[in-house]
Amino acid sequence: MYYLLLPIKFLFTVYALALFIVFMLLVFPFVLVASFFGKVRGGNFIYSICRLWTDIILPLWGIFHKNIYEAPHDVNRQYVFVVNHISYMDIPVILKSIRKQHFRVLGKYEISKIPVFGFIYKSTVVMVERGSAKKRAESVHLLKRIIQKGISVLIFPEGTFNKTHHPLKEFYDGTFRIAIETQTPIKPVLFLDTYSRLSYNNFFSLMPGRSRAVFLNEINVDGLTVKDIPALKRKVHKIMEEKLISYNAAWINTSEK
Repeated sequence: MYYLLLPIKFLFTVYALALFIVFMLLVFPFVLVASFFGKVRGGNFIYSICRLWTDIILPLWGIFHKNIYEAPHDVNRQYVFVVNHISYMDIPVILKSIRKQHFRVLGKYEISKIPVFGFIYKSTVVMVERGSAKKRAESVHLLKRIIQKGISVLIFPEGTFNKTHHPLKEFYDGTFRIAIETQTPIKPVLFLDTYSRLSYNNFFSLMPGRSRAVFLNEINVDGLTVKDIPALKRKVHKIMEEKLISYNAAWINTSEK
C-alpha cells in the first residue's frame, strides 16, 4: 500500500508546490511596495499580505487550521510567543494562529538565500546567524527594539528542528533573557500537527489534514532578573513538554533514548 501511494504523494506535492510558487509571485509585488514603508508600518502590512496568502493556500492544500485556547488570549497584550519547532509547515501555521496582533518572528538566516521567497522572508523576520556570537547578539538587540515599539515577538527556543522524537529539545537562553530584560510575559503555543502535515526530513511527505495550535497560560516575568533565566527556562520547557505529551503529539516516541 505504501508504494502504491507514492505516485499520489508525488503528484500532490507537485500540485502544492505549484500553488505555492504562483501565490508567491502574486504577492511579491505587494511585498516589494510595502518594504518601502519602513520596518514597522511596512512590516505590519507585509504580515497582513502573508496572512491572506496562507488563508487561501492552506485550504487549497487540504489543511484546515484550528486554535485551541486553554486560557483566554488577550490580543491587545504584548507577548514573547514561545513555540515548538518541528516542521517547515510551522511558518504558515504561525500566520494562521496569531491573528489581530502585530508580531515579528526570529528566523534562520539561511532561508533568506532562496530566490524571491528570500526577499519576502527577509521582509518579515528577524534573521539570526547562529554560528556567529556577534550576529546572535545583534538579533537579540533588534528583538528588544521591536518589543519597545509595542510589537510582540515569536521565537522557537529550540533553535532548530526537533529531530529527537522527544516532545522538545533543550531550550536556548536567549528567549528568556529577552522576556526578562523587557519584562514581557511569555505566551507558550504548541503546534500539534505540522509534523504530520510535512516532515522536516522529506519534502514529499506533505499531506492534507488538520492543523491545531494550542495557546497555553501566559507566564509572567514581573520582577525576574537574568539570574532567574535557568529556572524560567526549565519552567516553560516543563509546561510545554507535559502538554505535548497530553495531546499525544505525533512525533513523540518516549521509548527512544
